[in-house]
Amino acid sequence: MTADSTDHALGPRPDDDHPFAGDPVFDLHLGGKLETVATVALTGRDDLSKAYTPGVARVCEAIAEDPVMTRHYTWVPNTVAIVTDGTAVLGLGDIGPSAAMPVMEGKAVLFKQFGGVDAVPICLATTDVEEIIETVARLAPSFGGVNLEDISAPRCFEIEDRLKERLDIPVFHDDQHGTAVVALAALQNALRLTGRDPATTRVVIQGAGAAGVAVAKILLEAGVTDLAVLDRQGVLHSSRSDLTPVKRALAEVTADRHDRRGSLADVMAGADVYLGVSGGTVPEEVVASMAPEAIIFGLANPQPEVHPDVAHRYARVVATGRSDFPNQINNVLAFPGIFRGAFDVGATAITEGMKLAAATALADLVGDDLAEDLIVPSPFDPRVGPAVSAAVAEAARRDGVATR
Repeated sequence: MTADSTDHALGPRPDDDHPFAGDPVFDLHLGGKLETVATVALTGRDDLSKAYTPGVARVCEAIAEDPVMTRHYTWVPNTVAIVTDGTAVLGLGDIGPSAAMPVMEGKAVLFKQFGGVDAVPICLATTDVEEIIETVARLAPSFGGVNLEDISAPRCFEIEDRLKERLDIPVFHDDQHGTAVVALAALQNALRLTGRDPATTRVVIQGAGAAGVAVAKILLEAGVTDLAVLDRQGVLHSSRSDLTPVKRALAEVTADRHDRRGSLADVMAGADVYLGVSGGTVPEEVVASMAPEAIIFGLANPQPEVHPDVAHRYARVVATGRSDFPNQINNVLAFPGIFRGAFDVGATAITEGMKLAAATALADLVGDDLAEDLIVPSPFDPRVGPAVSAAVAEAARRDGVATR
């Protein structure tokens, strides 16, 4: 260990001879990706007496008398709790809370970088629904919003729904809604390119977990009416006896409407859009059965359900979840701006209208640059955060959840 092995002025210094020394990814993570930084200077006794005792007592008393003062005199209204139990981390699955921390740290970095939002990773050593809900509810006074992350389905649906009912701050499961917002933005532009109307477009979603359910719901909100969602057993249809309550409710508003049922091959024939959030693989002959100028979004990582090389043989527009291909469906385009916009107007919830507004704002940013290989903006486009936050704030006021 050397004196200059870290930029931290105080505290433990990571060993330069760590087990993965020389690997650039591990080197970047050395010591973690976050630190706490003061926003005020403590240069002497006068500063100390204001920032801490005795001065801080006056602020505490003001907040005790009027809790709304928290909005002005603490970091709470600009801070998100990123909460996970480590059961559905990236494409790694149930790896537990400790192994989930690098992802949660990364999420916090993205919140700050792209939305100016402070975030605290919280990895819970429980997978019990009741314990998670109770823990988050008890922590809620310390935060202006809750970002649920990497919690497996179907538990994630109940956890989010019950926390939304219980808390008066935004609660947002990014694996569901972040994916849905960016997927809708990309699809809006893909439909423009191919001259399609949502109301007459046939869509197939492979995967009925957190992301698949949320994508289906937001597409319905956006005017798609012919939609089939599949799990491992086939199309979600009310005739099936093995559906969970969440899947049954989804079946009633998707495949039941046009009596779509059967296997992936059955519903892909003639389909306009394929959207994969399953991690499976679609045979090439099934891809070839889609409508002309098809749209294919294979979002599984690291291997898309339809590899772009195959997809491009049959589709006009192709998107993935990977950064090494064009048209990456990346949640970072959505969640920082969504929380920024919600916080800017003191929103008590994140509504469907706010999500739709975020998607439209993202789609509109592409503008005249729209092309087969450019249907969503880059995460590094400096317009993204402000555009999404402004649209979300306006929608919050329109939907009646803004408090200022």
